[in-house]
Amino acid sequence: MYWLNPRNWFRRAHPLIVENRRYFSSFSRYIRLADCSFVAFDTELTGLDRRKDEIISIGAVRITNLQIDLGDTFYQVVRPKALARTGSTVIHRLAPGELSMAPAFEAVLPDFLRFIGTSLIVGHHIDLDMHFLNRATWDHLGGVLANPGIDTMRLAQGYSRWHQSYLFQQSTMESYRLADLSRRFGLPSYSSHNAFEDAVQSACLFLLLIKKLRAGGIEDLNDLYKIGYSR
Repeated sequence: MYWLNPRNWFRRAHPLIVENRRYFSSFSRYIRLADCSFVAFDTELTGLDRRKDEIISIGAVRITNLQIDLGDTFYQVVRPKALARTGSTVIHRLAPGELSMAPAFEAVLPDFLRFIGTSLIVGHHIDLDMHFLNRATWDHLGGVLANPGIDTMRLAQGYSRWHQSYLFQQSTMESYRLADLSRRFGLPSYSSHNAFEDAVQSACLFLLLIKKLRAGGIEDLNDLYKIGYSR
């Protein structure tokens, strides 16, 4: 992985990283879903090059007692190091002028890690977001996060295989894009390519899938990991 640079192996990790890894070193998978705290998050990027591109906005919402808490959210636009790589403005609707006035990600990162805390992380195609987040935590804080991640895309694919859902059987387009899954399940529609709204959309999809899976006997994290575990 990009962030595993040998030059950084002997740096002292930030206390937030040390505490994060200490907590999850003894974390048990056998915990009821209703007793878990989750954070659904999403990022917007300058592009998809995992070595060169950067996060330009990050949004998150907390899920407690299997309910979205819209009173406990996080959203921040951040300034990339390479403003010249922000050519996807038409997609994420963040103008170079707005980005140039935003704080650098290293100034925002500690607050975001405090927001996540010891929650499990939820996202759609979460491996991509976690790559860029962990690259930043390694570069600026000397380590990567140990929070388990649940990928709603993998969860939907697992639900399709496990339940052989009528909705999926009748679909002529087997798309697992967040917007397509939300429409297929009749969920509220949010603006795409906005980090906060995509985080809320992912949280809605996550809770709907959890409700369906719990009806089939999925009750704890160990069961859920078998379907939608990211890492």
